[in-house]
Amino acid sequence: MSDPSDMMKLYSKRILALAADLPKTERLEAPDATARKRSPLCGSTVTVDLALDGGRIVDYGQDVKACALGQAAASIIGANILGRTHEEILDGRDQLHAMLTEDGPIPQAPFEELETLLPAKDYRNRHASILLTFDAILAAYAENMSRASA
Repeated sequence: MSDPSDMMKLYSKRILALAADLPKTERLEAPDATARKRSPLCGSTVTVDLALDGGRIVDYGQDVKACALGQAAASIIGANILGRTHEEILDGRDQLHAMLTEDGPIPQAPFEELETLLPAKDYRNRHASILLTFDAILAAYAENMSRASA
């Protein structure tokens, strides 16, 4: 990524704007589930809190310490998270992963704006940071499910 035009494409104005405007940055006081995920490759971390009702996310908080790409993904996900189910989150994560690694289509609504991150497809070392928010949400769901079945 030594070509300046590659950097401009990867860190577009839209990605930088999304990274600068993270929604839902207040942690929840009494979440139903919390999870923290860290990318060992780059050190990015995302902590999420979920409030759930009938399996749907009714409130959400996030603390994101990541590169601009990870922040942009967290921004898009955070803006579209309320009302989502575990299945919708898993589908969004799988679709984003396929878009980045398998020339898959862009994720479906409500996560279609993740198309903004398509220029990162060729930078595998950035994929973990981009997927981190989805991974943290899925870990929080898993924590909630394991507590419910205990």
